[in-house]
Amino acid sequence: MPRTVQPRTALPGTALSPTRAAPPGAPDPHPGPAGGRAAPVGRDAEDRLLRGLLADLRRGRPALVEVSGPPGIGRSTLLDHAAALAAEAGIRVAAAAASPEETCLPHGIAAQLLGGLHPGTAPAGPGLPQDRAHPGAAATPRPDRLCAAFLTAARSRPLLLVVDDAQWADTPSLRGLQALARRLAGLPLMLLTSRNTAVPQDPYDRIEPCPLAEGRSVARHLLELPPLPAEAVGRVLADTWPESADAAFRQEAARCLDGNPALLRSVTARFLRHGWTPDTGHLAHLAESAAEAVRERTVRTLPLLPPELLGVLRAIAVAGPDCTPGLIEALAAGPRTPGSARALTLLSGTGLLADGPRPALRGEAAARAVLADLGTGRREELHARAAAWAHRAALPDRAVARMLLGAGPVGAPWAVAALRRRAAEERAAGHHRRAARLLERALREPVPEALRVRLLTELATAVLPTAPEAASRHLYRALDPPADAAGPAAADPGTVRARLLATELLVARGDFLTPAARIARAVTEAEPGTAEHSALRALHWMAAHGRPDPEEGCEPPLPDAWPARPEQAAEAAVAAWRTARRGLDITRARGLARAALAPEARAHVPPAVRTAAAYALVLCGDTEEARGALDGILVCAARRDARPVAGAALLVTCLAELWGGRDAAASEALDRCEEVMPAPLWHPLMAPGPLALRALLDLRRGDADAAARILDTRLPPAAEGGLAWAHLLYARGRVRLAAGERDTALADLLECGRRLLARRAANPALLPWRSAAARTLDPEDPLAVRLLAEERRRALLWGAPHALATALAPLPGGATPPGAAERARGRATGWQYRQALVALGTAPFSGHLTVDSLLDDARTATGPVPDRPAPARGAADPGPPGPPPDPAADPAPDTGREARRNGRSPGERDPRRYGPARGGPRGTRRGTEPAGPPAPAADGAPAPLTDAETRVAALAADGLPNRAIARELAVTPRTVEQHLTKAYRKLGIRGRPQLAAALGRTATEETT
Repeated sequence: MPRTVQPRTALPGTALSPTRAAPPGAPDPHPGPAGGRAAPVGRDAEDRLLRGLLADLRRGRPALVEVSGPPGIGRSTLLDHAAALAAEAGIRVAAAAASPEETCLPHGIAAQLLGGLHPGTAPAGPGLPQDRAHPGAAATPRPDRLCAAFLTAARSRPLLLVVDDAQWADTPSLRGLQALARRLAGLPLMLLTSRNTAVPQDPYDRIEPCPLAEGRSVARHLLELPPLPAEAVGRVLADTWPESADAAFRQEAARCLDGNPALLRSVTARFLRHGWTPDTGHLAHLAESAAEAVRERTVRTLPLLPPELLGVLRAIAVAGPDCTPGLIEALAAGPRTPGSARALTLLSGTGLLADGPRPALRGEAAARAVLADLGTGRREELHARAAAWAHRAALPDRAVARMLLGAGPVGAPWAVAALRRRAAEERAAGHHRRAARLLERALREPVPEALRVRLLTELATAVLPTAPEAASRHLYRALDPPADAAGPAAADPGTVRARLLATELLVARGDFLTPAARIARAVTEAEPGTAEHSALRALHWMAAHGRPDPEEGCEPPLPDAWPARPEQAAEAAVAAWRTARRGLDITRARGLARAALAPEARAHVPPAVRTAAAYALVLCGDTEEARGALDGILVCAARRDARPVAGAALLVTCLAELWGGRDAAASEALDRCEEVMPAPLWHPLMAPGPLALRALLDLRRGDADAAARILDTRLPPAAEGGLAWAHLLYARGRVRLAAGERDTALADLLECGRRLLARRAANPALLPWRSAAARTLDPEDPLAVRLLAEERRRALLWGAPHALATALAPLPGGATPPGAAERARGRATGWQYRQALVALGTAPFSGHLTVDSLLDDARTATGPVPDRPAPARGAADPGPPGPPPDPAADPAPDTGREARRNGRSPGERDPRRYGPARGGPRGTRRGTEPAGPPAPAADGAPAPLTDAETRVAALAADGLPNRAIARELAVTPRTVEQHLTKAYRKLGIRGRPQLAAALGRTATEETT
């Protein structure tokens, strides 16, 4: 459209010249920039605007354009692009760049612009009046002449003035540019400036056109450069690498770089230096490079901020994602600090704040850079003030704990409580490292000794999944007395309870090497007679027994009676475990274990000690009862986040399922154990245990190769010293036996037995190593005969069904020596075999272990066997299992009030508390019934024989004299006579000649 040149008043010392505008309808002699130079990536809209303005400039229309944006957004690139476009279109260009160092240099920007107009001349320009600030100073153009010089140049030829970083322009030059902007109307002059929004702008520093000029006389544009879109980031990556970047990499780059071209250039340069490619395999490198680039930009931006805004930025860095305006005002309050809203507005142009409803910096690296110039004391003081404010404002524990991490000790109880609660949340979410960091910070606070021990125990639980050895060290610190303790003294009950939990975790994990003395010290600090004292004593015995070299005298004497109070049940659990391990008395082991697992004793017995009692029940053959107790232990361990306790309980559960014939359930329990306690988490003394169980399960499934591969796993040093190594030797011997390596299998099994016997673990229910070793030899070998005889004797002495079945039947996966089946085929069954069958038939029901299944196994292994004789009266059908006896009281006659309450006369014994399963008075063997008239049978049927009577009668029927029977059963001859007398009475016979017929056996069978 035609433009009209309006008359203007000339400035002093200048002359007006007509504007060279094209006449209406005439072609433009210099066509505008229509193509050629490509626009900067992602700046297509800005490129079109600048091209149009330059075309209008050639037609005589002035323009005033300001490009603004945060650091690195591409302002200088866009200005350089505009200058290049103008040069291509024949427009004169003069450019200048301000800097913080030259802000105090008068007329610095003006001199650069004049030098661009008149290259090769003095900075003041030709023919301009010169001023000198003082004699000897450099000549500078007078302020009133600068504007006239630019206007004169524009009248002769369209002119583009480019000023980068105008926020740093010196005051005289800035005033000259402001005056020039007010005189642009009617002249082909375009003033293009850029401003860094990180530097707050004073209202008096704005460059604006004359408010009295017509609105269309000067084109006024404010360009705020936005971040690069994702497509532009992808174009930059495509131009950098010949191969195309992954879509996921492009998307992640656009997100973490905020579309900032400077950050993008920094990241691509680092990728090129290291030879990384833009794919999903290097997303971690992308995040690291982006964080480093943001940190570097933050470091460069911080010097540009005034102290007031820098203080606000520090408050935001301390508060983090939980920052609020109230917190900013509380931390950054000062006489010149603007309000929070105004401060955030000013800081929004720096590019340091992330988008979102709350003010926050872009990443932790930027926050650290903001606080880097502060001293340690000042930084901790800021964090402490922020945490105190957050606590008073009832912010979540997440916010309070995060602020406390950077603060020094505050000495307030709420600080430790907030850190502990947040640590528990992190542990529940699986963030163990974060939880450990919070607990370590809580330990820096002054806390009582009991709380210190709890914090160390929680810290050990937190670091166990990632650093097992560090967990043990923390537990050692929990058991050690405080550093300021003068000497040994009794600890308060809270401290004793806290150290009890630390001790339990050590013992459950299998760490027996060093804590014995520490546990002993904890025992001395506990008050005798309390539940904590009893539990610590029990754990001390377990730890001392688990050491590679068990201490002499570490095992207490076995109790003569069940615990009188539930507080003593912990020691009963250990006694049950020791009794079952030795195979001494199954009745007493059951009673002690049930006393420790009774409901009224659960609050007094640690779960790890209850696991030992459940293990004793497994060895007794009471797998169902043991599994019920173990389920409760697992629930308790999960509630307390006690991984070692849960792992130990799952190992015992696997044994219970394995002995019960439920291989799938045993494998499931072991899988759960490996999930809760992976192999690296166990102490080396316990590491062989899970491997041995896994190998035995694979062997039960018939996969000997998998079992061999499991046993080839490399174990940590010091793994050969504990009891778990004996389990590994047994499993390895079984695997080698299945592979036909009889010699090496025998060596492993004998070494397993040596280690067990050194610890007085002679019960075949623990590990039937004798029968396994015997099957590596010829059946006629004297060593095999002795091993089998000893295992059968001990199995009969113990009486558990599984031990009896294992002693009599071939082991699954075992190798039968050549010719053994032919030699054994048709052989008459010996008296020991018959006696074991009778004992197994009269034993309590134990799942799959029955006489029929045992006979089926025997037929499969050795061919057909003679027809099973008719069972003895009273031993044909044991009947359904009755309720377990109550082992909580001493089997003495009831008198007085208790007898009347139970519906009996004084002096009458309680049948629930005193019977064959409960044990008789002193002078009789455990598990036997006291002498006396037998109970009358119902409907006139013969009374059934007890287990002890059946065993004595069977031996007598085979012709053994009373003293030989006493030696075999480890009882007195008087006891044998009493059992025979009762057996005669119950069977309705008069003596030994009729005993064999009454038991349904022939007297001509061969004895072995």
